[in-house]
Amino acid sequence: MPSDQPTAGRWALITGATAGIGAAFAGRLAADGWHLVLVARDGTRLAAQAAELTGRYGVETETIAADLSTDDGCAQVEQRVAATPPVELLVNNAGISLNTPFLRSSVADEIRLLRLNVHAVMRLTLAALVTMTERRNGAVINVSSVAGFGALMPGSTYSASKAWVTNFSESVGQSARPFGVRVMALCPGYTRTEFHQRAGIDMSKTPEWMWLNAADVVDEALRDLGKGKFVSVPSWKYKLAVAGLRHAPRGLLDRVARDTRGRIGRDRG
Repeated sequence: MPSDQPTAGRWALITGATAGIGAAFAGRLAADGWHLVLVARDGTRLAAQAAELTGRYGVETETIAADLSTDDGCAQVEQRVAATPPVELLVNNAGISLNTPFLRSSVADEIRLLRLNVHAVMRLTLAALVTMTERRNGAVINVSSVAGFGALMPGSTYSASKAWVTNFSESVGQSARPFGVRVMALCPGYTRTEFHQRAGIDMSKTPEWMWLNAADVVDEALRDLGKGKFVSVPSWKYKLAVAGLRHAPRGLLDRVARDTRGRIGRDRG
């Protein structure tokens, strides 16, 4: 948690709040007594989620229907982050992947990925830290990915965007800590959400043991935030995977990437 104070009555803002890890954060924080600002593109879905959480947990909810891949969308959320009642926990969860390798991608698609996965994270984190450091209290969780620790998805720029999120969060976290503010990158592995389905990525051949539950990811993230970690990697199996990616010889990683590229080619063929 951002501090040792009780969580009840405090405000958290979650982007990408209507599905997957974002929805799991919303449910867990509401159960803990946090009031919520929920951000997503689908206003109808947001309204239903807000009503459900208010009815179940008795917390206050606000909704912002915004596309964070646009300047106007980011500006809407920045205004709420800077307003009162103050946001004491920001969860930057919104993000996308592309089911198209870079050599067959378009500039428009790649720009949209960067604007949502990188640009929006930077803008909202900065907006939050301006007020949090003044109050000397608050926290930011930027949802990244284990994919950011190694280029093992040939042609994918998603992993590059998540490498930025993790590095950015570690660096900014170090500068914010003296002000009593925590910044942490959350780096889950494969998690059962709508993420891959929305991107049109077929995950049917992924072994069952590799999947994580979104609620478990959130529980571990909040524990690690309370411990003051800069990076949270949920589950021992993905902690081992990250250790391998960080310390394995480059030649070995290149061979794994080549094998992955060949397997992707056969699956598409």
